[in-house]
Amino acid sequence: MRLFFGTALIALIADLVSKVLVVAHIQPTDPGVRLLGGVVYLVQARNSGAAFSVGTGATVLLTGISLVVIGIVLRAARRLTSTGWAVSLGLVLGGAVGNLSDRLFRAPSPGKGHVVDWISVLADDGRVWPIFNLADSAIVTGGVLAVVLSLRGVEFGAARDEDPAPVPADPAAERGPHD
Repeated sequence: MRLFFGTALIALIADLVSKVLVVAHIQPTDPGVRLLGGVVYLVQARNSGAAFSVGTGATVLLTGISLVVIGIVLRAARRLTSTGWAVSLGLVLGGAVGNLSDRLFRAPSPGKGHVVDWISVLADDGRVWPIFNLADSAIVTGGVLAVVLSLRGVEFGAARDEDPAPVPADPAAERGPHD
C-alpha cells in the first residue's frame, strides 16, 4: 500500500507543480516554448473534455466519472499484493486526482473547471498530437502497465478473504518423530 500511495502522491505532486508553473509562466496566447528542435512545445491550453479533447463540454459528467474511477481504484487497491499493479494503479490514481483537482478548482466554476494541458508534440497547437499534461501521461502509463501485467499473467492481489502473504509451512513440523 505504501508503494501504491507513494506512486499516486508523486504523480499528483508532479502534475500539480507542473500546472502551477505553466500557468505562472506561459500565457494561453504565447506561442509556447520550443524544445528539442520542435519535437516538443510547452504551451498552455485549457481542456473542458477528457483526454485528447474528447467530450468537450461534458465537464460535469467527466467530473462524476473521475470520482467513480478514483473510488474503484481505491477499492481495488485494498487487495494489492503485486508491486507492478501497485505502481500501475498508483499512476492511474495520481493522474485522475490531478485532473479532477483542475475540474473542481479551476475556472470557469467548481465542478466545471477546465484542465490545464501543456505538452504539445511536433506542433505548438496540438494539430499533430493532442496537447496533454503529466496527469494524462500518468493515467496512460498506468493503463499500459496494467495491460502488460495482465498479458504476462501477473496476479493482481489476494482474494478478499485470503491472507495476502501465506506463511509457508514449517518443514520441521511436517516431519515425523523418526525423520
